[in-house]
Amino acid sequence: MRYLRLIVLFSFLQVSSTFAASMEDIVANFEKDFKIQLKENEVPGGAYAIIRGDKVIAMGGHGIRALGSKAKVDENTVFRLASVSKTFAAGLTAQLVEENKFSWDDKIVDYVPEFRFKSNKYTSGLTVNHIMSQSSSLVHNAYDNLVEANYSMPRIIDKFKEIDPMCGLGKCYGYQNVLYSLIQPVIEKSTSSTYSDLMFNHIFDPLKMEHSSLGYEAFLETANHAEPHVLTRKGWVKTRVKKSYYNILPAAGVNASVADMSKWMMAQMGQFPETYSPAVIDTVTTKRIRTRKEMRKSNWKSVLKNAHYGYGWRIYDVGGTELVYHGGSVAGFRSEVAYSKEKDLAIVILLNAETRMGSDLNAEFWAEIFKPEPKVKVVKKIIPKKTTNIARSMVPRDKPTIIPASE
Repeated sequence: MRYLRLIVLFSFLQVSSTFAASMEDIVANFEKDFKIQLKENEVPGGAYAIIRGDKVIAMGGHGIRALGSKAKVDENTVFRLASVSKTFAAGLTAQLVEENKFSWDDKIVDYVPEFRFKSNKYTSGLTVNHIMSQSSSLVHNAYDNLVEANYSMPRIIDKFKEIDPMCGLGKCYGYQNVLYSLIQPVIEKSTSSTYSDLMFNHIFDPLKMEHSSLGYEAFLETANHAEPHVLTRKGWVKTRVKKSYYNILPAAGVNASVADMSKWMMAQMGQFPETYSPAVIDTVTTKRIRTRKEMRKSNWKSVLKNAHYGYGWRIYDVGGTELVYHGGSVAGFRSEVAYSKEKDLAIVILLNAETRMGSDLNAEFWAEIFKPEPKVKVVKKIIPKKTTNIARSMVPRDKPTIIPASE
């Protein structure tokens, strides 16, 4: 029996070693592909990190911060996160709800009395839960055009009185930026603190995210920051940082480096429970509304089985397990983050050009991770049993004394 256990243990160690080697190959291939894709797509620069548990197993910055400059991208270069900022807003909100500052069922109109839909029943029914789970049932990206036109928030909010949700509140998915950002007045009025101060006190400072900030001025004041680039007929061209989406901080206002984002992803995987509790993680990653639109994404189609939105996070069903994901895009920048609780693995991709390269690399990485593992057959060696002395005359002459196992 002891010999048999050793055989099984040896087989297990062989399998574990194979899986470890496979992970090393996946990481090495990703790093190679990242550099190749930057060059082939002529993207000025980018950074990535792969995190396993409490360790960063790969991190790098490649290319330059801006065309026409020799300043290189490194792990501390700050990028705009765009919609990945929603993950921070959701995390902060969940922490404050845990502290009983307000609740998910609180009415938005109680904090933003000037907010109105066309119909009163929708106005009085809209809750924190609806805006944070993208289940307000409004048409996607309502009044984002006014954000881009640099309208003030009061002017944009006033426009909502002209529209109603497509269906009952909480029944339809409708991705929002303006509506999502109404969490800021909820937070500020219920705590008597600024959104920025709370983000530093609850998240940035405890996680030692030393290169992270909120807003337009903070981004420009950071010496080591990437510049935005847009695609023209002549290729990528450096452009000015647009201020407009910084007017809605919860939806698109966070700036961070890939080193800092590694800490943020560790927090999502439960590595800092005193700062970011398991209860908060469960709250933000609970499926709230199905997002059928995500199923049509070409780069995820081969692995995506279902898709939902939680609070500030997308929850993908990939290969029968959950992948927690969000992407962000704003003029000149692209960000991608995703992690698997089951694999205890996370990835961060930051680019200083608005390109789908990041999304493609992200999808390809997880397709490799969730590829079915080869089945390893464990052969149990049969140990001959001790035989009882039997008179030779009692054993048939056409069979040996010990009968071998059939093949």
